[in-house]
Amino acid sequence: MSTAAPPSRKVPPAQIVVVILLSFVAIIPFTVRLQPFTYEQPSLHAKRQLLKPSVADPSSRKIKKEIETLEHDLESLEKEFTELTNEFSQVASTKASTNLQPKNKQRNKKKKEDIDFEKEFPNTNTEVKPDRFANFKEREPKKWWIRKDLFGDASQQTAISRRRNLLIYDEGKQPQQQDEDNGAIIPFDLSVNHLQLVDRAPGSPYTDLTVNEDFLPVVLQSDIAFRWRSRARPNSLTQDGLKTTAYQIIARHAYSDNEDDLLWDSGRVDVTDGLPDVVRYSDTNMQIGSVIEWKVTVWDSSQPDAKSSSSDWSKFAVGPSQSEWQGRWISHPVDLQSWDKTDASAFWSPTAGMKGTHDQRVACGNWEKRSQLPVFRTKLPTLDIADDDDIATALLVVSGLGSFRATFDGKPLSSSGPLDPPLTDFAQRVSYRGFDVTPYLSGDGAKSEHVVGISMGSGWWDHRPIAGSFIRLFFLPHGAVTCVAQLYLTYKSGKTEVVIPTGDESSGWQVAKGHLRESSLFTGEYIDLKSKADFHGWDTSQNWKELYSDASDEASIHAWVMPQRYTSDTTLEKWRHHLHVKAKAVPMKSKDEMKPLHKLSPIGRLIPHESPPVLPMERVYPDEILDLGGGRWMIDFGKSFSGMLRFDNGLPEPIVPSGGYPRGHDVNTLATDESFITVVYGERLELYTHDINLPLVAGMGLHDGGPRHRSKKKGDPETKGGPCYPKDHIEAGSLMQRDVYILPKTGDGKGSFSDARQSHFTTHAFRFAEICCSEEPPSDVSALAYRSSFKEWGDFSSSNVRINGGYELVKNAMNANLLGVQSDCPHREKIQYGGDIIADSPAAMHLYDMSAFYRKVVLDWADQQWDNGAYSGTSYWLMLNDQTGIGTGSGETVWASAPVVMTARHMQHYGDIDFLERTVDKHMKWLGFLHEHFDRGMLKKGYKEDLDGYWKSGSGLGDWLGFRQRDTWLTHQGFYMASARSVAYIAEKLGITGMKLDAALEISNEVKERIAGLYLKYNQGFLPPDSRGKFMSPAQEMGLFSRIVPGDRRCTVLRHYFTRIGHTWPGSAEMNFLEHIDKETKESMKASGEVTKRGKKDAMGWSQWHGFNEGIFAVRYALKTLSETGYHNVALDKANGFGVGTWEYMLSHNATTLWESWWRSEDLYSHNHPMLGAAAEWMVSAVAGLELEPTTTGGREVQFWPRFPNDASTLSYASATQGTRRGDFAIAWEFIDVHQDTTTLHIRAYVPPDGKAVLRLPEHRNGEGVDSILKKALVLPDIEEAKLMSDDVCASRRKSKLHGFGYNWEFDRSTMLWMKFNRNKSIGTPCRHFLFHSHLDKAEWDHPITEPGTSENGIEVILTPGLYDVVVDDWKLEPEVKSTGKEWRIGDRKEYYMSEDLGPYCSDSDSFDWNIDDASHLI
Repeated sequence: MSTAAPPSRKVPPAQIVVVILLSFVAIIPFTVRLQPFTYEQPSLHAKRQLLKPSVADPSSRKIKKEIETLEHDLESLEKEFTELTNEFSQVASTKASTNLQPKNKQRNKKKKEDIDFEKEFPNTNTEVKPDRFANFKEREPKKWWIRKDLFGDASQQTAISRRRNLLIYDEGKQPQQQDEDNGAIIPFDLSVNHLQLVDRAPGSPYTDLTVNEDFLPVVLQSDIAFRWRSRARPNSLTQDGLKTTAYQIIARHAYSDNEDDLLWDSGRVDVTDGLPDVVRYSDTNMQIGSVIEWKVTVWDSSQPDAKSSSSDWSKFAVGPSQSEWQGRWISHPVDLQSWDKTDASAFWSPTAGMKGTHDQRVACGNWEKRSQLPVFRTKLPTLDIADDDDIATALLVVSGLGSFRATFDGKPLSSSGPLDPPLTDFAQRVSYRGFDVTPYLSGDGAKSEHVVGISMGSGWWDHRPIAGSFIRLFFLPHGAVTCVAQLYLTYKSGKTEVVIPTGDESSGWQVAKGHLRESSLFTGEYIDLKSKADFHGWDTSQNWKELYSDASDEASIHAWVMPQRYTSDTTLEKWRHHLHVKAKAVPMKSKDEMKPLHKLSPIGRLIPHESPPVLPMERVYPDEILDLGGGRWMIDFGKSFSGMLRFDNGLPEPIVPSGGYPRGHDVNTLATDESFITVVYGERLELYTHDINLPLVAGMGLHDGGPRHRSKKKGDPETKGGPCYPKDHIEAGSLMQRDVYILPKTGDGKGSFSDARQSHFTTHAFRFAEICCSEEPPSDVSALAYRSSFKEWGDFSSSNVRINGGYELVKNAMNANLLGVQSDCPHREKIQYGGDIIADSPAAMHLYDMSAFYRKVVLDWADQQWDNGAYSGTSYWLMLNDQTGIGTGSGETVWASAPVVMTARHMQHYGDIDFLERTVDKHMKWLGFLHEHFDRGMLKKGYKEDLDGYWKSGSGLGDWLGFRQRDTWLTHQGFYMASARSVAYIAEKLGITGMKLDAALEISNEVKERIAGLYLKYNQGFLPPDSRGKFMSPAQEMGLFSRIVPGDRRCTVLRHYFTRIGHTWPGSAEMNFLEHIDKETKESMKASGEVTKRGKKDAMGWSQWHGFNEGIFAVRYALKTLSETGYHNVALDKANGFGVGTWEYMLSHNATTLWESWWRSEDLYSHNHPMLGAAAEWMVSAVAGLELEPTTTGGREVQFWPRFPNDASTLSYASATQGTRRGDFAIAWEFIDVHQDTTTLHIRAYVPPDGKAVLRLPEHRNGEGVDSILKKALVLPDIEEAKLMSDDVCASRRKSKLHGFGYNWEFDRSTMLWMKFNRNKSIGTPCRHFLFHSHLDKAEWDHPITEPGTSENGIEVILTPGLYDVVVDDWKLEPEVKSTGKEWRIGDRKEYYMSEDLGPYCSDSDSFDWNIDDASHLI
């Protein structure tokens, strides 16, 4: 997310940055009757009497110019709404009360615009009035969905009979032999502690590798948990694969020749409920340092004797805990000596321009002394191995701060590196990797010389100290670049030995300054190709050199010297205390507490990698290479991602362009005898010049938008950046994503641009890359796309190109932002925001196996938690948006609720009860904090008791970043409720009863009733009590989805929802666009409704019902609510919309990743931002019809509920696959033989072994049922083969670029006009699902069952594992209701709110109240 202020222009209130505290209003106080948990709560009632509302932060007035026009927009919106709804409303003339309690009348004088607005549009809610829809008689509440078991005993008997007929005999042949490994269930995807072995990353550039894996899971001896998933054996009987009836796990030393020499054999363990969530190992036979192979055998459900199948062998290692490490952190002496005590907090104070303060200049000078990155190495000692013994396994364990890459005899041990270890609070915990180096040391290898090498990057640990950065890196712990390592040798005799521990002089470790002059996660690397040549083979025994004696000799900066131990001069407790004080989580007692004074931060405990490492998951090849002239080459890779360029054949020789270096490519900090080539990365092109657009990097300045659209004057970013702002970025006017390859011109002939390969310790977010300057472009150039290497297990497709395109925008943005942490954007901030994670996690958990990743996310917040129980809004506190929270160290309530909400979602998806036990106390402490501080914190924020005067965004981030004002009171309260619900959910799953569970439930109900009481007070249909607040977001969609609205009001609130309208949009990019299109194009856009009038000017309109206006939460609430209440066609209309505020709009402007805003932003907002991506989960759950059953745990049960369009022209087929801890579920549906008003509806669904499902049979929106013909496959075809064949067909369709989104808006510089061009693209390409592949048409089906339709109830059918086919003949189609009038696109949906019957779904009693087992509707 971004909370930076937009450039000066006319914008609606929703676009303004949260730190502009427009108004403060007070909250309902309620007397807390509970004393939950074990925390003593003071009397809040007594304290409230002493509190007075505070005024807005004076800093908000610094951007007065940016909000001068805001209320005019809202005034216009109010006028338009009044005109459209005057049949229901009468404007009363009452005086509105102010919502501010100013301490200083002059400084807080009410704006004239507010006064004028309140005079013309006073609050009309002064008394309770009859609901405008009271005359409509809604359906009586009832449980709508009735569950049936259609495939019970009869189907089972048929299957048994069929088994007798075709099991063993072929005609005229002898009976087939039954193998021991031919069971109907095959275990696969083996994991240990949620971590899977990664053999080779798909995008790895390395081919000469002795070690066979890119990631080896490492676990502690005391914490080993085995898991696996299930899939069906091809051509097996469906009935045999219902569930696992028993399992057996065996484990042995890797490379063991004796399969009977086992470290553990669980024996056959019978299970009654199928695949277990986890199997824990509690013995001690698996020694620390061991590399272990394991596999699992499972028995199926066949009768009378279950048959077994075994998995392939997998591998993991047992690593040391903190106390078992012999190695110590080591650093280069120069790096350790280049710190002053003031460096720790030099940038905690504002800068004084580029010059900075004295302490900042000192800190910068110190950093420049150590900016060149070190490399470490050691040679293995001669191993004394007995004649009758040998090495069984060898495990190298390594970590490094900032980032590291390990080699063995010059060969990389993994293709990871840019973010290894991933970001954690390094003062509390640091991840280490384990590498199986047994192949190097087995047999004769034990007698050879071997060298271990570790090369380093700065990472998050010793970044360039830039002030003014939005992400405030200076609050992270930092110190000298450092590493730690040791090698475990396990012998066949059982002996274990630790060799070469760092920090032990006898280990022979050396360190030198290598070929990286600078490495930054944000800006890139400076790569010295001569030093690279000098260091060729540095990590091999052939190029071993002895130590130099003088490490300070500048002439020998690359000399190998003895490293020194890293020793912090402070403690974790002191460091955390300073953060507590700075965050106001504890009161400051003395000035000494304001800033830490130390040189080197403490380093936390070493732990094995908790989540899969960041690896190259794709090799991306250029779509096009363009000659821009002057030696500058533009490469278009066709989509945006995170990574870097790879030059397999190196770079060509550079040239100096005759006209001077293009913008961004001059490097004026190099010596005159040094030649260079630059690679500048960008996510898009500047609209007018078509040069690469420099994105906002590290929160510095703004996107520059190119020379014609610079939003800040040149010099602004570097002025705020202080003395360490990179001098060679100043001319560009922005921090850049750039790698620089440098070659000094020396006489020794060493080094060549042909030696260039790639940067290593940085990732760039880009689609385009400019290389400058050379006569020819590089040959064999590609890009490596990095992300965390978890398994991708979800997919979606449909016949609708726009909806598919939206799905791909989300997926591509997710891929670019999941690099060790779930970041908001991969270039500007790269950090974890709680709100973004809550919003996007349903989509992420659909796409990927996030079990290990999200466990780490929650543990990151657990480390951050303040002593008073407060969570911050980011996983590491960086003083971001603290002013939007309730104070006392808490982040904004929504953002700070991420860890507890994510823990509940984790349980629903992955069933990890141990994780709940590990975190429950943290979450109860958070709820205890809210219980004590929430009400008084909201009071301090100025929310009034009755919300009088509350009609525009208050203090909070809320439903960031939509077109509307944000209802921050509602989101604060809603996520307080969600925190209490989540704690109750967790407690119930752990079997915690009594006061703790009751207190959490009581708090959640109190808050729910508080919200409903105020938002239904004046029969406004779930809106703020002040009538002028009816335009804010979220609104009814949140109340309905989250089960806040009482059951007897749900249908009425739904009617009110349909009265919402859109408005026009005054964004500078859109207004500029309309000034530069020809008359014919504009008239066409007016005719379509895309362009309308804003006063006297033409303007684009954003729509409530034909596009998106919602922020990151309401976008999901809106789509899910519409589909769940019978208005799926309206949800589809939103998703299939065109114009500003739609996926079509982004795609038509050449987007390949989701934008941060629904509008075009050429200066501030990111174009690679998954924040608004929650809709991807709706596509799977509603468009295709596959989602987890709300009360399931461990992904055991799914709900198939496909919903269908009224008109086949909108959508004619859809499909999805959803991985879970059980296996892969799938669904696909299609219309066949479409006629004007009827078609045949065909559905197929697949449930894997050990899975459960219910299928809600098709019915029309009004609840009218239809006859469905269902059948189940008796014998399963080869599902995996069908997947492969379907994937091949899809890949071919995508490669052709003939079926995707087909046009772009492009600016023609010759005419200075925007033109729409047809363009072939792959994005949005419809692909047919494997369930409809002809390979599955050969399945043998049981006798069909006809289930008659009914209008009395909906029917959901229980599905056990297997393949199902459903046909509905004569499915009715109807044309979509088209609104009329020139303002149709931004109007309401009168045809629905005036409908006599809203259908049965809003009256479904199952949707009235939140169920404690329901993790889907927590919030």
